[in-house]
Amino acid sequence: MIKETDFLVIGSGIAGLSFALKVAKHGKVILISKTRLEETNTKYAQGGIAAVTYEPDNFEKHVNDTLIAGDGLCNKKIVEMVVQEAPTQIKQLIDWGVQFDQNEKGKYDLGREGGHSEYRVLHHKDNTGEEIQNSLVRKVKEHQNIEVLENHFAVDLITQHHLGKLVKRNHKDTQCYGAYVLDLSNDQVETYLSKVTLIATGGTGNLYDTTTNPKIATGDGVAMVYRAKGIIENMEFIQFHPTSLYNPGEKPSFLITEALRGFGAILKTTEGKEFMDKYDERGSLAPRDIVARAIDHEMKISGSDHVLLDASHLDSEKLKDHFPNIFDKCLSLNIDITKDPIPVIPAAHYMCGGVKVDENGCSTINRLYAAGEVSSTGLHGANRLASNSLSEAVVYADRAAKHAVLQIKDTEINKSIPEWDTQGATYPEEMVMITQNYKEVQQIMSNYVGIVRSNLRLERALRRLEIIYIETEELYEKSILSQKLCELRNLINVGYLIIKMAQEMHESRGLHYTIDYPKKGNISEF
Repeated sequence: MIKETDFLVIGSGIAGLSFALKVAKHGKVILISKTRLEETNTKYAQGGIAAVTYEPDNFEKHVNDTLIAGDGLCNKKIVEMVVQEAPTQIKQLIDWGVQFDQNEKGKYDLGREGGHSEYRVLHHKDNTGEEIQNSLVRKVKEHQNIEVLENHFAVDLITQHHLGKLVKRNHKDTQCYGAYVLDLSNDQVETYLSKVTLIATGGTGNLYDTTTNPKIATGDGVAMVYRAKGIIENMEFIQFHPTSLYNPGEKPSFLITEALRGFGAILKTTEGKEFMDKYDERGSLAPRDIVARAIDHEMKISGSDHVLLDASHLDSEKLKDHFPNIFDKCLSLNIDITKDPIPVIPAAHYMCGGVKVDENGCSTINRLYAAGEVSSTGLHGANRLASNSLSEAVVYADRAAKHAVLQIKDTEINKSIPEWDTQGATYPEEMVMITQNYKEVQQIMSNYVGIVRSNLRLERALRRLEIIYIETEELYEKSILSQKLCELRNLINVGYLIIKMAQEMHESRGLHYTIDYPKKGNISEF
């Protein structure tokens, strides 16, 4: 089956939904979601969205905080652009029905997180992402020009390659004509042709054993763009959130928002001793890369499975009011956060690199945009400042929408694209081939390409991954496609990119820390 549309949106988080809402009045939109619209990385964002709102905060402070966290790799021009445009886009979210917490004076109740010099994080209790997601989903479902396809999985982007033409990574004339999409209800791959396509598929947390991301975060967008010969960058910078709830066996790991530390909670060893001052003068509110590495170090020297986050000294009623979901979740495990410390452990959380885009969200493939976590804009550099990601997503969705609306005026749908060839394909005889390789990939990445790395670990990871890659490609070539097989293939692609880019980094910077090139003369060295 072949379907045509003006705008094809792959992904249903904050970036994909806000883009769809903005372009829908200019043409037909088809929005692809691999599961339900509501189930995205955005939904699990607890802390909030960062933007300058009131004095004494200002753009310069927010820019400087972002640059410091990014450890010298941010694009200052892009940082200034996002910081300056974020307040307007947040107002748009509010107009769409998103409700942020206010204080008794009717002003927004701003939070503060690690790396921020001022209170600037707008939030809704401790489930900001869910509030944003639900509000945008309501608006999208109401819009007559947006066709929503849930339980559809984008397999590959369509380019000249599918017309038998040579496509190379550094060519500037590669065109995106849409995508091949797997209908999960019947295992049929359908052809979706579009004038422009937006990739907004989120991150890749499930490349690791422990992650705060939902099961759908499998690096699909990065892998698709890489296979289509688009440029991917900065993949070595994988952010581990310092504090996920230590509860072995639970996936995804429950996030304990950084806002709790901003509220006054203190990190301690399992023996109850504060330790962050040893590593950074900002203590428990140091940037995430430093805190995650400090926790990892404390766990290794003590042999503990976790550390503790103590909020028991804080006002109990305010604590429960500001963090009701964390309170309820911990209480379900017999942990009363008003009295007991919370056991926490770092978990894979955010991908700072991704599909390289310009200031309008244009990738290196014509007619293809990327926004949100899947993209690499220059904002985050080597380490994302807390709560900057949602701001980046709405700013880039807006910019991509404005650019795409102009693009479709002179763009025709390419009707000569062949349908997906399933001749000779059969269902895999044993699913264990897929599930076992999936687990092995996660173990390889967790053990060798985690918070602390080395040349030896990276080389070993690459050799192990190459074996699984060969096995998986052989299976892919002869199989009727399934979500699990496609996700495994994508994870392997992304794992390869992370390892190769980490090997090319002959220094420790931001989220990439290697014992072969330890960072010298820095307060975070340990």
